[in-house]
Amino acid sequence: MQFNPREITALAQAEAAAPRLDIYAFIHKALRAFMADTLMGLGRADVGDDLELSQACARVLELVDFCRSHLHHENAFVHPAMEVRAPGSSAAVEHEHEGHEQAIAALASGAAQLMACPRERRARVAHALYRQLALFVAHNFEHMHQEETEHNAVLWAHCTDAQLAEVEGAIVASLPPAEAMVTMRWMLPYLTPAERALVLCDMRQHAPREAFQAVLDMVRLHLSASEWDKLARTLALECS
Repeated sequence: MQFNPREITALAQAEAAAPRLDIYAFIHKALRAFMADTLMGLGRADVGDDLELSQACARVLELVDFCRSHLHHENAFVHPAMEVRAPGSSAAVEHEHEGHEQAIAALASGAAQLMACPRERRARVAHALYRQLALFVAHNFEHMHQEETEHNAVLWAHCTDAQLAEVEGAIVASLPPAEAMVTMRWMLPYLTPAERALVLCDMRQHAPREAFQAVLDMVRLHLSASEWDKLARTLALECS
């Protein structure tokens, strides 16, 4: 996929002229952040430090589990919404998802092998896994762009925002608590202040108080002092 600045400009202008609900936007920010952080962490891991290496491998395994679950959510909720309205519109991406499943399995196997690797071979095996993960991340970044452009074009042409909200709500409702917390961990810190406040205001209104407070306590650990102050002011003034 080649970078086309005119396409980016056209997309930005179209969205500004007629903003629509983008069910990919926030979760893809989470995925990009999780992938980038995991890749950088693996790249700088000290293979001579057993704990550090174990933590880097565990992060890779956590990432691929998250990616696998994300694929399943799209296959189970988003693609059916597309297919019933525009048959065949999700076929190409769903086929790519099959390749992603294989890549995820290979990364999980590579991380497990690295954790069991003799010390003298760790550096070579770690670098091989790092390059393998880098290719996975690169392909997924292009894949997400395809979904955000081509799939959104289909969804916006055939669905109202209320229908899109139903799809998004069904995905959120399907998440077990542990996965929901991982999602918030990687999503909230990497949203804009306005987006972050929007998500948390909605959660304050609809989630149990204990769940909301747990997410708030978690996200505070990953925000700068300025970011936290902005969030706290918005929650106090607009979401009370």
